[in-house]
Parts: sequence; structure tokens; C-alpha cells
Amino acid sequence: MHDDLVQKIKSDPNYHQLVKVRSRFGWALTGLMMLVYYGYILLIAFNKEFLATKTGTGVMTWGMPIGLFVIVFTVLVTGIYVRRANKQFDDLSNAIQARVQA
Repeated sequence: MHDDLVQKIKSDPNYHQLVKVRSRFGWALTGLMMLVYYGYILLIAFNKEFLATKTGTGVMTWGMPIGLFVIVFTVLVTGIYVRRANKQFDDLSNAIQARVQA
């Protein structure tokens, strides 16, 4: 019975679409996140002077807003993934479940 269910799911075109779309989207967001994070780490490693430069007459340096951007970007990327997962990915999952149970 379990193997039959697995075969039904694997043969469903919505399953193949779900795997393809979710994987591509996940890797795209992962690439963006890695670019931002490792870009910040490389900036710390190779251009400390820039990060230590003050933004105005106060005490804040460029490192603080750039670091904050990395944190906010992480939250935004997570929110984007969750929103799309709750909309498109859940719809495809429900369609797969409906076809398999029928």
C-alpha cells in the first residue's frame, strides 16, 4: 500500500512542478543570501577602513547600517519564501493530495 501511494505521488505532474519550482526558488534565495552575507564578511576582511568610516558627525560608522541591512535582508528573504510557500507551494501540495486520495 505504501509503495502504491509513493508511485501515485511520483507520477503526479503537480508533484514534478512543485519540486522544480520550489527547488529553483529555494536555490535563488539561497544564492542571494550567500551573496549578501559573504559579501559582508569579505568587506570586513578586506576593507575594514571603509566599515570604520563615520557616516556623519556622530559615532555611527558604515559597518552598523550595512550589518543591519544583512539582518533585515535575512528576515525579508525568509518572509518572501514563507509567503510563496503558503500560496503557491501549498496549493500544489493540496492538488497532489486531492489526486492521490481520489
